Amino acid sequence: MTRLPLIALFATLVGAAPVPKADVVIRGGTVYDGADAGPITGDVEIAGDRIVYVGPTRGTSAAQVIDARGAVVAPGFIDAHTHPDSYIRSKDAKERLNLPWLAQGVSTIVIGVDGYGTPDVADDARRLTTAGIGTNVAPFVGFGAVRGRVLGQDDRAPTAPELAREQALVAKAMCEGAYGLSTGLFYAPQSFAKTDEVIAVAREAGLRGGMYDTHQRDESNYTIGLLGSTREAIEIGRQANMPVHFAHLKALGVDVHGKAPELIAVIEAARKAGQNVTADQYPWLASGSSVDASLVPRWANDGGYPRLIQRFDDPATLARIKVEMAENLRRRGGRDSLLLTSAGMPWTGRTLGQMAEQWGLDPVDAAIRILRVADATGKEPAGVSVASFNMIDADADRIMQQPWVVTSSDGSDGHPRQYATFPRKYQTYVRERKVITMRDFIHRSTGATADMYRMDHRGYLKAGYYADVVVFDPVNYAPRATYVNPRVPSAGVKALFVNGKLALKDGATTGAAAGRALLRPTPKHCPASS
Repeated sequence: MTRLPLIALFATLVGAAPVPKADVVIRGGTVYDGADAGPITGDVEIAGDRIVYVGPTRGTSAAQVIDARGAVVAPGFIDAHTHPDSYIRSKDAKERLNLPWLAQGVSTIVIGVDGYGTPDVADDARRLTTAGIGTNVAPFVGFGAVRGRVLGQDDRAPTAPELAREQALVAKAMCEGAYGLSTGLFYAPQSFAKTDEVIAVAREAGLRGGMYDTHQRDESNYTIGLLGSTREAIEIGRQANMPVHFAHLKALGVDVHGKAPELIAVIEAARKAGQNVTADQYPWLASGSSVDASLVPRWANDGGYPRLIQRFDDPATLARIKVEMAENLRRRGGRDSLLLTSAGMPWTGRTLGQMAEQWGLDPVDAAIRILRVADATGKEPAGVSVASFNMIDADADRIMQQPWVVTSSDGSDGHPRQYATFPRKYQTYVRERKVITMRDFIHRSTGATADMYRMDHRGYLKAGYYADVVVFDPVNYAPRATYVNPRVPSAGVKALFVNGKLALKDGATTGAAAGRALLRPTPKHCPASS
C-alpha cells in the first residue's frame, strides 16, 4: 500500500489541490517580467532550466528558496554588444565563468560584433560549450573576419570570385546559427569596403533572416559624417532586406556634439517608412578604442599594423600622417581626452597629454612613440587601448530615451564598462538623474533586447521561458569600476540564475558554468545537413 505524504493526504481529505513543488522559489520580490509594464510583488518558480510560475505567492515548496523581499527580480540582463574574449576564451575555467558580466546581473551576451565574429559559428559554439562558460552567448558573423579571410588587410575591392567567397562564408555562418552580419566599417580593413560590397555580402544574411548589426562607418566627421554614415547603414539594410541595428549609437567628437536630435530624426524617418531600425547604447561619455583607431588615418593602415609602422619610417609619409593625426586629436577633444588604459604598460592610467609632458614631446609624437613601443613589445593595437572622452550628456540622454534603444556595454578590456555598465545605467540614469524609469531600464535590458534579436524564450519572466533570472538590491546595486581602476566587479546582485542554475550568489560565482551558445534555428535557404 502506497502511503501519501502527510501534507498530500491532508489535501486529499479536505479536497484541496496538492502543494506545488519546484526546484527553486524566488520569494516575495518586486518582480519586473521584462515587458514594458509595472512590477508585481510575488514569486518566480523554477524547475530544471525553465520558469514554471510567476505570480502571487502560492506556498510552493522547493529545495532552494531565495528570500527576495525588498529586492528587484527581473530577467537576467542581455548585453547587446560585448568583447568578452579574454574571459570566455580563457584557459582558466574560473575566468570563463565571466564574472565581469555575471556580477552585473547579465546572463546573455551578444558576441562577434564590430565585424569580428568568426564565420566558423558551429565549431566556435562547440568549443565554448565544451570548455564551459558562465553566460549565454549569441553570435554574429563578422564582415571583417570574412573579408580578412578572403582579402587580407588590403585596401582594394574584391574580384567577382572573391566576392562569391565572402558571400559563401556568410551563408555558411548563417546556416550554422549566426544571428546576422556585423560590421565595423570605421575600422581598417573593413573601412576599405565600398557600400556595394557590403550590400552584396549582407544580402546573404538577409536572405536567411539575419540582422545587419553595425559599428557604422563614421560616428563623427572622419569621412562621410555621422548622418551620412547613418543613411548608408539604413540603405544597406534596405537593399539587403534585413533589420538594421546600430551598435553603441552616439555623436562622437566636438564637431558633432548636439547632433543627437538630427541623428534620431534620420532613424525615425526610416522607421516611419516601415523599416526595422534599432540601436543599442552604453551609458558612458567615454568610448573604448585604441590610439591607432582614434588618431591614425585609415589609409595608413593599408596592409595591416606592420605596414603602418613602416610608414612611420618614411619622412614624407610620416609628415602626412602627423597632419591627419593632429586633426583627429582635435576632433576627439584634445590631448587630455585620451586616457591610456592598457594594463601593465608605462602609460597605464595616464592621459596622452601627461605622457607627452613626461617625454617632452608633442602629443602626436607621443602617440607615435606609444604605437612603436606597442609594436616592439608585440602588443600592437591591443597594447594601446584608450578611454576616449568624446560625448556629452545632452546627446547621451536623448539617445537613451528612445524606445528602440537597448542597453549594451561594448565591454572590452581596460574600460570600466566591461564590469559596470548595467549598474551604472541604473544608478546614474534611473536613480540619480532620472533620465529613464526603472521600467524602461529593465525592459530595454531584457525583453526589448530579446525581441530585437529574436532570441527564443529569453528576456521575459514567463512560464515556459528559460530561467535566466536576476535578483538585485535596489539600494546597493552599483558600479565599482572606474576609469583608473576598471577591473572591479559591481555590487548588489544577490542572485543570478542562468538556465535554472545559480551562477552568482551575493556577488561571488558559484562555479556553475551554466551558459550556452544560443544558436538560431536553421533558416531557409540552407543545406538540409546544416
